[in-house]
Amino acid sequence: MSEWLKLEAADGHELSAYVARPSGEAIGALVLVQEIFGVNAHIRSVADGYAKDGFVVVAPALFDRYERGVELKYEGEDAKKAGELWKKLRHDTALLDIAAAYEVAKTTDKGIGVLGFCFGGLMSWLTATRGETLKMQPSCCVGYYPGGIGQFAKEEPSCPVMLHIGSADSHIGSDQIEAVRAAHPEVEVFVYDGAGHGFNRDVDPNSYNPKSAVLARKRTLDFLKTHVA
Repeated sequence: MSEWLKLEAADGHELSAYVARPSGEAIGALVLVQEIFGVNAHIRSVADGYAKDGFVVVAPALFDRYERGVELKYEGEDAKKAGELWKKLRHDTALLDIAAAYEVAKTTDKGIGVLGFCFGGLMSWLTATRGETLKMQPSCCVGYYPGGIGQFAKEEPSCPVMLHIGSADSHIGSDQIEAVRAAHPEVEVFVYDGAGHGFNRDVDPNSYNPKSAVLARKRTLDFLKTHVA
């Protein structure tokens, strides 16, 4: 089952969120944080997939602060627009929107994980390190290809974190990976040989790396079941 809900962030901003629910009793809840392409068909399919695994999944529309109903593809004018919208995103307000989604996740009375991709991957990390200031204490956080994480590597996460990064990711150099590993040897950082940025996007043949995507999802699901369920 899935639906769109209206949420209200702490600063009064109203945003939408895609919510996917399991057919039976939930084993936990997830806040799913989008890439820079909106809560598009791919992100909704990720939400639906984890709902089938037993999680209530809440995916807040972070672009609603700038333009509502944004749903972009990965090439051409859509990719250009994604880049323009990305420049408008702010970490502090994105965290407010994630916190609004977190409040919905709390209604399950289960453990809560945060899972993000691309910009959402970075926001998952920042939720782990800054979430307590917004009354978020997730059971764990998972970030796929979190661009720019190196500059935040020394921040202290309040929960277990798992990161997935392709070795050929043009947005995340080895220096960023090593910065996280040096600051936090306890964080599980997996690097996927030959995979680039966006390797989980099965609808994007220019980025998708099926072998890496399957392995990363298995590791993520095991991690979520360990810490959330």
